[in-house]
Amino acid sequence: MAKEKKKKKKKIDLLFITACISTSLVLLLIGIITFLLLTANTLSTQLKEEMTVEIVLKESITDSEKSALERVLSAAPYCKEHNFISKDEALVEMTEAMGVDPSEFLEYNPFYASYNITLDAAYAVSDSLQWIEQTLMAQNGVSGVNYQREILDIVNDNIQKVTIVLFALAAILSLISFTLINNTIKLTIYSQRFLLYSMKLVGAKWSFIRKPFIMHNLWIGLTSAAVASLILYFGLRFGTKYEPGLATLMQTETIAIVIAVITLMGILLTTLCALRSVNRFLRMKSGELHYI
Repeated sequence: MAKEKKKKKKKIDLLFITACISTSLVLLLIGIITFLLLTANTLSTQLKEEMTVEIVLKESITDSEKSALERVLSAAPYCKEHNFISKDEALVEMTEAMGVDPSEFLEYNPFYASYNITLDAAYAVSDSLQWIEQTLMAQNGVSGVNYQREILDIVNDNIQKVTIVLFALAAILSLISFTLINNTIKLTIYSQRFLLYSMKLVGAKWSFIRKPFIMHNLWIGLTSAAVASLILYFGLRFGTKYEPGLATLMQTETIAIVIAVITLMGILLTTLCALRSVNRFLRMKSGELHYI
């Protein structure tokens, strides 16, 4: 009798481990997709904020006009920071870039003073930039506004395409995850279907019968979420040895959101699948349990 109980416990433990492994793999994939979605958003923000807008000033700009423009830029919600570049500084920069001093053969400085502004990522879209350009051109002393329109459009289009693809993958993976986890949980409950039916025969309420099965599978979800989170975290840490740039993407907030998503999905999927499977077996008649 003791040997039979030991064998049964070993079988249940093996089912628990098997369920945890398969569920962990599914949750790991969900974690990777979530990380990629968050990373794509972070990268798009960084790319947009690296783009600058150049405000070219007129030769005749006065100090008062320059001060007024400074105040406008300081108060503007689209401007994260702005830097003034004088004519002499512009000449030095271009001389270093070209390797030749243009003023030597032109006999004058061909460059104009300007402001370089770093945009807030939310304003780095075509419609907003057109409005910004019109607003700045209306300022006294401004001769022109330059920014890389074509590159900005390409960046925004590519970001949109990548986001759509990742969301589509997330949706497909969620359906696949539910199916895989549902089958795994169904197997663990299937092995105890006669115990479940016996409890039903002695008059136990369905809520009472469900509770131990749901709690058991809740532990599977939590354990699997912990395993998946650890694998993903240490996998990313290991990846930084070969790709140092990955470390900048591993922000505390991003990792916390990924772990939260993995944990939430682990709890929801295992609990819902357990509830679905238990209810299915509870609705069955005694004879049906032998032929499934």
